[in-house]
Amino acid sequence: MAVENVLKLAQENNIEWFDFRFVDLSGRAHHISLPASEVDEDTFLNGVAFDGSSIPGFRGIEESDMVMMPDPESVFIDAFTAHPTLNIMCNIFTPDGERYERDPRGIAEKAEEYLQTSGVGTAAFFAPESEFFIFDDVRYQSDVNVSSYSVDSNEAFWNTNRKEDGGNLGFKIRKKGGYVPVAPVDSQQDIRSEMCRLLEEAGLRIERHHHEVATAGQAEINFRFDTLKLTADNLMKYKYIVHNTAQQYGKTATFMPKPLFGDNGSGMHVHQSIFDGDTPLFYEKGAYANLSEMALHYLGGILYHAPALIALTNPSTNSFKRLVPGYEAPVNLVFSKGNRSAAVRIPIASVTPKGCRIEFRTPDSTANPYLAFSAMLMAGLDGIKKKMDPRELGYGPFDKNIYELPEEDKVGIRSVPASLEEALDELEKDFDFLLEGDVFTADFIQNYISFKRAEAKDVAIRVHPHEFSLYYDC
Repeated sequence: MAVENVLKLAQENNIEWFDFRFVDLSGRAHHISLPASEVDEDTFLNGVAFDGSSIPGFRGIEESDMVMMPDPESVFIDAFTAHPTLNIMCNIFTPDGERYERDPRGIAEKAEEYLQTSGVGTAAFFAPESEFFIFDDVRYQSDVNVSSYSVDSNEAFWNTNRKEDGGNLGFKIRKKGGYVPVAPVDSQQDIRSEMCRLLEEAGLRIERHHHEVATAGQAEINFRFDTLKLTADNLMKYKYIVHNTAQQYGKTATFMPKPLFGDNGSGMHVHQSIFDGDTPLFYEKGAYANLSEMALHYLGGILYHAPALIALTNPSTNSFKRLVPGYEAPVNLVFSKGNRSAAVRIPIASVTPKGCRIEFRTPDSTANPYLAFSAMLMAGLDGIKKKMDPRELGYGPFDKNIYELPEEDKVGIRSVPASLEEALDELEKDFDFLLEGDVFTADFIQNYISFKRAEAKDVAIRVHPHEFSLYYDC
């Protein structure tokens, strides 16, 4: 959308505020609002100043001045503000006009530019399946003398005997029993439909929504694929709208991977493919899962670099509470057609040539989407460049339920790292593929590793409530 069209849109909708947004290393959005009377074409040329030293992982106080440069293609009207507001995603620049190398959205742009100059294709398409929980109550505390959390949901199986106003009406969701039941067991049809309505108003094309496997309000909404940066923008809109719709309903939504012990966690399965113009490059009729050699090399790169990638696609300590066998978590670094126990699945149901794709099932929504999608693309392109054949590298195909294989048959199957620290160790050893085309820089990687190690240490040094169960009577 041209700048003049953005200003026209604002005028036609009586916009009072322009909300300029950017994304930090963790994938959280930040914003500064300007009155509509103060926004003109010069604002889009000169940007909006902000203090980069107040954003964790950005810059020191001695070089804190930074500039948000608005992207007029990213605008959408905010559905949650009392005063009409137009939201705009921004890229980050230094005051001298240089692209800031630690800007996640800028990295996504560079990844797309690298693809186009590589000669492989013209566009990479991504489609994340970002699962989440809708709770009725959440409480947590971490202090010198207390460490606790509690979540609750009217749907949860542990509430079958709870006294409720008007009586307990039953119809709770059993543990691991939440996959697509109808109402009244699924009590969240309307809130998900409202989320979808608002997402469509914000420009996303919704494909479907449903209840997910876990008890206590696990949900999934699927939106249409798009190019790398635009899909990351859409995922930021998605999380914003999910969080705020839940808040309006008096509920709370979380994309935390594992808020419940003993039930399924929330993942972000990422579908991806490459096109050359209108021609899909991942399709070859009659091949295994109708997958082209290029697609096999791409997924070979994903699996080869997966231990390092996971530091970017599963970047929280909680991520590794989900990545354990037995809860549909894809911990095995192999590929397969239609097999949800493999880290890389090739969907085969109702797939057209243009719909032919791979699905990396390991990631979760604590990932910064700009960084995660860029890193996956770079790993895949490295696989194409080096012709990494996953069959020769021992990554499959495995068309059996890997969870149920005898231990002797699992010999040689690599698993994901067991912790965030292990994933960061892997990234420290294997990041050269991310530096191609200056998409990521060594400075960014080193800063990111330090930033995430600090998070891991914060968790590791704290007393865990379960330790009282294990050791208090020692």
